[in-house]
Amino acid sequence: MKKKYIGAHVSAAGGVENAPINAAEIGANTFALFTKNQRQWKAPKLTAKNIAAFKENCDKFGFNAAHILPHDSYLINLGHPSQDGLEKSREAFLDEMQRCEALGLQLLNFHPGSHLNQISLEDCLDRIAESINISLDKTKGVIAVIENTAGQGSNVGFMFEHLAHIIDKVEDKSRVGVCLDTCHTYSGGYDIKTEKGYLATFAHFDKVIGKNYLKGIHLNDTKKPHASRVDRHDNIGKGLFGLDFFKRFMQDGRFDNMPIILETPDETLWKEEIELLLSLAKGE
Repeated sequence: MKKKYIGAHVSAAGGVENAPINAAEIGANTFALFTKNQRQWKAPKLTAKNIAAFKENCDKFGFNAAHILPHDSYLINLGHPSQDGLEKSREAFLDEMQRCEALGLQLLNFHPGSHLNQISLEDCLDRIAESINISLDKTKGVIAVIENTAGQGSNVGFMFEHLAHIIDKVEDKSRVGVCLDTCHTYSGGYDIKTEKGYLATFAHFDKVIGKNYLKGIHLNDTKKPHASRVDRHDNIGKGLFGLDFFKRFMQDGRFDNMPIILETPDETLWKEEIELLLSLAKGE
């Protein structure tokens, strides 16, 4: 059955088991979370109690593991130019994958990385693919979901070709995917605001990457203009996109049955935004 799954990146303060409760409170039927403190390299292991309570709360509020989109730490750079930075990032990423595995989650969303102007773009992309392969070899069942970026600074992944390059070098294609952030897509150079640009962008995605690799969406409005290469999210309908874009998106069957996650800056509006988006999906 085709269905829209909409939620937000909710707090897991006090334990991962609180994330499903926080998501239910805003009327979400999916959610994103950090499974550890995203500003620290290391964190205590999840306890059996944490894991059991998380699964119990997901069942209680009707959240399906296939539609939950956890995000890894922002510290991780899987394309790091230095060997020390690369090893540290790979160790942390493996830990993130293992935490998802323990929670019974099937997806892990992450930013691909940055070359820091010290190595070539291609070398950086190759390192990211190798980093993914290392973690996939040591885990089971969790898909590594690469998020496109806005292209700020030395970040890679703002062009679909970058993501395709990484996927091409991942050995187990069944365990790699893409999350498209609408703000990043626009800032990175794809004009999804106009109907013509929207259609062209997703046709290009299908051609370069393949729609079968699309595993999730970060649905954000944007404060910055097209191709600005600046990452500044805005709340739904408050930024440059306009509601016509969100109506077009919500009525597009390509985005059924996958997590659609809000990362809009004013979280007090999340409940209202979810209600609005669901109404747009119904053509109201």
